[in-house]
Amino acid sequence: MIDKLVEKIKKTQAPIEVGLDPMLSYVPDHVKAKAYEEFGETLEGAAEAIWQFNKAIVDATCDLIPAVKPQIAMYEQFGVPGVAAFKKTVDYCHEKGLLVIGDIKRGDIGSTSGAYATGHLGTVTVGSHTYSGFDEDFVTINPYMGTDSVQPFIDVAIPEKKGMFILTKTSNPSSGEFQDQLVNGRPLYELVAQKVVEWGRQHMGTCGYSYVGAVVGATYPEMGAVLRRLMPQTYILVPGYGAQGAKGSDLVNYFNEDGLGAIVNSSRGIIAAYKQEKYAAFGPQNFADASRQAVIDMQQDIAAALQSR
Repeated sequence: MIDKLVEKIKKTQAPIEVGLDPMLSYVPDHVKAKAYEEFGETLEGAAEAIWQFNKAIVDATCDLIPAVKPQIAMYEQFGVPGVAAFKKTVDYCHEKGLLVIGDIKRGDIGSTSGAYATGHLGTVTVGSHTYSGFDEDFVTINPYMGTDSVQPFIDVAIPEKKGMFILTKTSNPSSGEFQDQLVNGRPLYELVAQKVVEWGRQHMGTCGYSYVGAVVGATYPEMGAVLRRLMPQTYILVPGYGAQGAKGSDLVNYFNEDGLGAIVNSSRGIIAAYKQEKYAAFGPQNFADASRQAVIDMQQDIAAALQSR
Protein backbone atom coordinates (compact mmCIF):
# COMPACT_ATOMS: atom_id res chain seq x y z
CA MET A 1 0.00 0.00 0.00
CA ILE A 2 2.93 2.34 0.53
CA ASP A 3 3.72 1.87 -3.16
CA LYS A 4 0.18 2.93 -4.07
CA LEU A 5 0.44 5.96 -1.82
CA VAL A 6 3.69 7.10 -3.40
CA GLU A 7 2.27 6.47 -6.87
CA LYS A 8 -0.81 8.58 -6.12
CA ILE A 9 1.27 11.38 -4.61
CA LYS A 10 3.38 11.48 -7.76
CA LYS A 11 0.30 11.46 -9.99
CA THR A 12 -1.55 14.25 -8.16
CA GLN A 13 1.58 16.25 -7.28
CA ALA A 14 -0.19 16.77 -3.97
CA PRO A 15 1.41 15.24 -0.85
CA ILE A 16 -1.84 16.03 0.92
CA GLU A 17 -4.47 14.15 2.84
CA VAL A 18 -7.81 15.63 3.83
CA GLY A 19 -8.65 14.98 7.46
CA LEU A 20 -12.32 13.97 7.51
CA ASP A 21 -12.86 14.94 11.14
CA PRO A 22 -16.40 16.33 11.11
CA MET A 23 -17.87 18.09 14.11
CA LEU A 24 -21.54 18.99 13.87
CA SER A 25 -20.53 22.62 14.19
CA TYR A 26 -18.70 22.30 10.86
CA VAL A 27 -21.75 20.98 9.03
CA PRO A 28 -23.81 23.74 7.36
CA ASP A 29 -27.34 24.22 8.66
CA HIS A 30 -28.99 23.19 5.40
CA VAL A 31 -27.21 19.81 5.50
CA LYS A 32 -28.22 19.22 9.11
CA ALA A 33 -31.80 20.33 8.44
CA LYS A 34 -32.22 17.79 5.66
CA ALA A 35 -30.77 14.98 7.79
CA TYR A 36 -32.94 15.88 10.78
CA GLU A 37 -36.02 16.00 8.58
CA GLU A 38 -35.42 12.38 7.63
CA PHE A 39 -34.03 10.95 10.88
CA GLY A 40 -35.00 13.49 13.55
CA GLU A 41 -32.66 15.23 15.96
CA THR A 42 -31.16 11.89 16.92
CA LEU A 43 -27.84 10.12 16.75
CA GLU A 44 -29.00 8.75 13.42
CA GLY A 45 -29.73 12.28 12.22
CA ALA A 46 -26.30 13.50 13.31
CA ALA A 47 -24.60 10.56 11.61
CA GLU A 48 -26.50 11.20 8.38
CA ALA A 49 -25.49 14.87 8.48
CA ILE A 50 -21.79 14.11 8.83
CA TRP A 51 -21.98 11.43 6.16
CA GLN A 52 -23.57 13.83 3.66
CA PHE A 53 -21.02 16.48 4.64
CA ASN A 54 -18.16 14.04 4.05
CA LYS A 55 -19.58 12.84 0.75
CA ALA A 56 -19.81 16.36 -0.66
CA ILE A 57 -16.22 17.17 0.33
CA VAL A 58 -14.90 13.89 -1.09
CA ASP A 59 -16.75 14.50 -4.35
CA ALA A 60 -15.22 17.98 -4.59
CA THR A 61 -11.62 17.01 -3.80
CA CYS A 62 -11.04 13.38 -4.79
CA ASP A 63 -9.39 14.24 -8.11
CA LEU A 64 -6.85 16.49 -6.37
CA ILE A 65 -5.56 14.30 -3.54
CA PRO A 66 -4.18 10.81 -2.94
CA ALA A 67 -5.68 10.08 0.47
CA VAL A 68 -8.02 10.99 3.30
CA LYS A 69 -7.62 10.56 7.06
CA PRO A 70 -10.87 10.14 8.99
CA GLN A 71 -10.44 10.43 12.76
CA ILE A 72 -12.63 7.72 14.26
CA ALA A 73 -13.38 9.60 17.49
CA MET A 74 -15.37 12.19 15.56
CA TYR A 75 -17.70 9.38 14.54
CA GLU A 76 -17.68 7.39 17.78
CA GLN A 77 -19.14 10.39 19.62
CA PHE A 78 -22.40 9.61 17.80
CA GLY A 79 -22.41 6.00 18.95
CA VAL A 80 -23.28 3.10 16.68
CA PRO A 81 -24.80 5.33 13.96
CA GLY A 82 -21.61 7.40 13.93
CA VAL A 83 -19.41 4.32 13.56
CA ALA A 84 -21.64 3.22 10.67
CA ALA A 85 -21.04 6.63 9.07
CA PHE A 86 -17.30 6.10 9.50
CA LYS A 87 -17.50 2.80 7.64
CA LYS A 88 -19.70 4.31 4.93
CA THR A 89 -17.13 7.10 4.53
CA VAL A 90 -14.23 4.63 4.24
CA ASP A 91 -16.07 2.61 1.59
CA TYR A 92 -17.07 5.68 -0.40
CA CYS A 93 -13.52 7.03 -0.41
CA HIS A 94 -12.32 3.71 -1.79
CA GLU A 95 -14.98 3.91 -4.50
CA LYS A 96 -13.58 7.32 -5.46
CA GLY A 97 -10.06 5.92 -5.74
CA LEU A 98 -8.67 7.38 -2.52
CA LEU A 99 -6.46 5.67 0.02
CA VAL A 100 -7.77 5.78 3.58
CA ILE A 101 -5.62 6.37 6.64
CA GLY A 102 -7.72 5.43 9.66
CA ASP A 103 -6.72 7.79 12.44
CA ILE A 104 -7.43 5.41 15.32
CA LYS A 105 -4.32 5.88 17.51
CA ARG A 106 -4.76 2.42 19.00
CA GLY A 107 -2.12 0.46 20.88
CA ASP A 108 -2.49 -2.35 23.41
CA ILE A 109 -0.79 -5.69 24.00
CA GLY A 110 -1.25 -9.22 22.75
CA SER A 111 -4.65 -10.30 21.55
CA THR A 112 -6.19 -6.87 22.17
CA SER A 113 -3.83 -5.11 19.80
CA GLY A 114 -4.30 -7.99 17.38
CA ALA A 115 -8.05 -7.49 17.48
CA TYR A 116 -7.69 -3.78 16.76
CA ALA A 117 -5.43 -4.62 13.84
CA THR A 118 -7.83 -7.26 12.52
CA GLY A 119 -10.80 -4.93 12.76
CA HIS A 120 -9.15 -2.08 10.92
CA LEU A 121 -6.63 -3.69 8.56
CA GLY A 122 -7.32 -7.39 8.39
CA THR A 123 -10.10 -9.92 7.97
CA VAL A 124 -12.16 -11.98 10.37
CA THR A 125 -13.65 -15.40 9.70
CA VAL A 126 -17.25 -16.05 10.69
CA GLY A 127 -18.19 -19.64 9.98
CA SER A 128 -17.37 -20.28 6.35
CA HIS A 129 -17.20 -16.58 5.44
CA THR A 130 -14.41 -14.02 5.66
CA TYR A 131 -15.07 -10.33 6.19
CA SER A 132 -13.12 -7.08 6.36
CA GLY A 133 -14.14 -4.87 9.25
CA PHE A 134 -13.41 -1.20 8.62
CA ASP A 135 -10.91 -1.98 5.84
CA GLU A 136 -8.65 1.08 5.97
CA ASP A 137 -5.36 1.08 4.05
CA PHE A 138 -3.26 2.50 6.89
CA VAL A 139 -3.85 3.26 10.57
CA THR A 140 -2.17 5.40 13.20
CA ILE A 141 -0.72 3.61 16.22
CA ASN A 142 0.26 4.72 19.72
CA PRO A 143 3.55 2.93 20.59
CA TYR A 144 3.57 3.78 24.32
CA MET A 145 3.34 0.10 25.33
CA GLY A 146 6.26 -0.91 23.12
CA THR A 147 6.81 -3.66 20.60
CA ASP A 148 4.11 -5.82 22.20
CA SER A 149 1.56 -3.27 21.02
CA VAL A 150 3.02 -2.62 17.56
CA GLN A 151 3.99 -6.10 16.38
CA PRO A 152 0.39 -7.40 16.18
CA PHE A 153 -0.42 -4.58 13.75
CA ILE A 154 2.61 -5.49 11.64
CA ASP A 155 1.63 -9.17 11.69
CA VAL A 156 -1.85 -8.33 10.38
CA ALA A 157 -0.97 -5.47 8.03
CA ILE A 158 1.97 -6.81 6.07
CA PRO A 159 0.26 -9.91 4.61
CA GLU A 160 -2.55 -7.57 3.50
CA LYS A 161 0.07 -5.15 2.06
CA LYS A 162 -1.29 -2.42 4.31
CA GLY A 163 0.59 0.05 6.46
CA MET A 164 0.71 2.15 9.60
CA PHE A 165 2.00 5.43 10.98
CA ILE A 166 3.53 5.38 14.48
CA LEU A 167 3.12 8.42 16.73
CA THR A 168 6.67 9.75 17.07
CA LYS A 169 6.58 13.51 17.73
CA THR A 170 3.05 14.86 17.76
CA SER A 171 1.87 18.39 16.98
CA ASN A 172 -0.06 19.16 20.17
CA PRO A 173 1.36 21.78 22.56
CA SER A 174 1.91 19.43 25.52
CA SER A 175 3.56 16.65 23.52
CA GLY A 176 6.90 17.53 25.07
CA GLU A 177 5.76 16.50 28.55
CA PHE A 178 6.76 12.98 27.61
CA GLN A 179 8.14 13.01 24.06
CA ASP A 180 10.90 15.57 24.71
CA GLN A 181 12.16 14.00 27.93
CA LEU A 182 15.78 12.86 27.80
CA VAL A 183 16.59 9.17 27.99
CA ASN A 184 20.32 8.47 28.13
CA GLY A 185 20.87 12.02 26.89
CA ARG A 186 18.50 11.81 23.93
CA PRO A 187 14.87 12.92 23.62
CA LEU A 188 12.36 10.11 23.74
CA TYR A 189 11.00 10.94 20.29
CA GLU A 190 14.40 10.06 18.78
CA LEU A 191 14.30 6.67 20.46
CA VAL A 192 10.81 6.09 19.11
CA ALA A 193 12.10 7.02 15.65
CA GLN A 194 14.84 4.41 15.94
CA LYS A 195 12.22 1.79 16.80
CA VAL A 196 10.09 2.86 13.83
CA VAL A 197 13.09 2.24 11.56
CA GLU A 198 13.70 -1.11 13.25
CA TRP A 199 10.06 -2.18 12.93
CA GLY A 200 9.95 -1.17 9.30
CA ARG A 201 13.32 -2.41 8.09
CA GLN A 202 12.00 -5.81 6.99
CA HIS A 203 8.85 -4.39 5.40
CA MET A 204 9.90 -2.21 2.48
CA GLY A 205 7.89 -1.31 -0.60
CA THR A 206 9.38 -1.31 -4.07
CA CYS A 207 9.24 2.50 -3.88
CA GLY A 208 12.03 2.44 -1.30
CA TYR A 209 9.86 3.40 1.66
CA SER A 210 8.68 1.21 4.51
CA TYR A 211 5.14 0.10 5.23
CA VAL A 212 5.81 1.35 8.78
CA GLY A 213 5.66 5.15 8.82
CA ALA A 214 5.82 7.85 11.48
CA VAL A 215 3.64 10.73 12.64
CA VAL A 216 5.67 13.92 13.14
CA GLY A 217 3.88 17.22 13.73
CA ALA A 218 4.45 20.20 11.45
CA THR A 219 4.50 22.52 14.46
CA TYR A 220 8.05 21.41 15.34
CA PRO A 221 10.01 21.81 12.08
CA GLU A 222 13.44 21.73 13.73
CA MET A 223 12.63 18.34 15.23
CA GLY A 224 11.22 17.29 11.87
CA ALA A 225 14.64 17.88 10.32
CA VAL A 226 16.32 15.63 12.89
CA LEU A 227 13.73 12.89 12.48
CA ARG A 228 13.93 13.04 8.67
CA ARG A 229 17.65 12.28 8.94
CA LEU A 230 17.04 9.44 11.38
CA MET A 231 14.31 7.89 9.21
CA PRO A 232 15.33 8.37 5.57
CA GLN A 233 13.19 5.47 4.30
CA THR A 234 10.21 6.15 6.53
CA TYR A 235 7.15 7.95 5.19
CA ILE A 236 6.13 10.74 7.55
CA LEU A 237 2.53 11.74 8.15
CA VAL A 238 2.61 15.43 9.07
CA PRO A 239 -0.33 16.91 11.00
CA GLY A 240 -0.51 20.52 12.10
CA TYR A 241 -0.85 22.38 8.79
CA GLY A 242 -3.31 25.26 8.59
CA ALA A 243 -5.57 25.49 11.61
CA GLN A 244 -2.74 24.48 13.98
CA GLY A 245 -0.48 27.16 12.56
CA ALA A 246 2.00 25.45 10.23
CA LYS A 247 2.47 26.63 6.64
CA GLY A 248 4.31 25.36 3.59
CA SER A 249 7.67 26.81 4.59
CA ASP A 250 7.51 24.83 7.84
CA LEU A 251 7.23 21.55 5.96
CA VAL A 252 10.37 21.37 3.82
CA ASN A 253 12.37 19.52 6.49
CA TYR A 254 9.95 16.60 6.37
CA PHE A 255 10.57 15.78 2.70
CA ASN A 256 13.52 14.03 1.14
CA GLU A 257 15.44 15.64 -1.70
CA ASP A 258 13.25 13.82 -4.24
CA GLY A 259 10.18 15.68 -2.95
CA LEU A 260 8.78 12.48 -1.46
CA GLY A 261 8.81 11.05 2.05
CA ALA A 262 5.95 13.01 3.61
CA ILE A 263 2.21 13.47 3.36
CA VAL A 264 0.67 16.50 5.05
CA ASN A 265 -2.70 16.48 6.76
CA SER A 266 -5.17 19.32 7.02
CA SER A 267 -8.51 18.73 8.69
CA ARG A 268 -10.68 21.68 9.65
CA GLY A 269 -8.56 23.98 7.49
CA ILE A 270 -10.09 22.16 4.53
CA ILE A 271 -13.40 20.68 5.63
CA ALA A 272 -14.48 23.87 7.42
CA ALA A 273 -12.83 26.22 4.95
CA TYR A 274 -16.10 28.02 4.19
CA LYS A 275 -16.04 29.36 7.77
CA GLN A 276 -12.73 31.15 7.15
CA GLU A 277 -12.67 34.75 6.01
CA LYS A 278 -10.49 33.77 3.04
CA TYR A 279 -13.23 31.51 1.65
CA ALA A 280 -16.30 33.26 3.04
CA ALA A 281 -17.49 34.23 -0.45
CA PHE A 282 -18.35 30.59 -1.15
CA GLY A 283 -20.94 30.61 1.63
CA PRO A 284 -22.39 27.59 3.47
CA GLN A 285 -24.30 26.42 0.38
CA ASN A 286 -21.01 25.94 -1.48
CA PHE A 287 -18.97 24.58 1.41
CA ALA A 288 -17.52 21.76 -0.70
CA ASP A 289 -16.27 24.20 -3.33
CA ALA A 290 -14.53 26.13 -0.55
CA SER A 291 -12.86 22.89 0.52
CA ARG A 292 -11.68 22.26 -3.02
CA GLN A 293 -10.12 25.72 -3.21
CA ALA A 294 -8.44 25.19 0.16
CA VAL A 295 -6.84 21.99 -1.19
CA ILE A 296 -5.62 23.82 -4.30
CA ASP A 297 -4.15 26.62 -2.18
CA MET A 298 -2.47 24.11 0.14
CA GLN A 299 -0.94 22.22 -2.78
CA GLN A 300 0.44 25.45 -4.25
CA ASP A 301 1.82 26.55 -0.87
CA ILE A 302 3.67 23.26 -0.35
CA ALA A 303 4.94 23.12 -3.95
CA ALA A 304 6.30 26.67 -3.72
CA ALA A 305 8.04 25.90 -0.44
CA LEU A 306 9.68 22.76 -1.83
CA GLN A 307 10.83 24.55 -4.98
CA SER A 308 12.44 27.36 -3.03
CA ARG A 309 14.40 25.28 -0.53
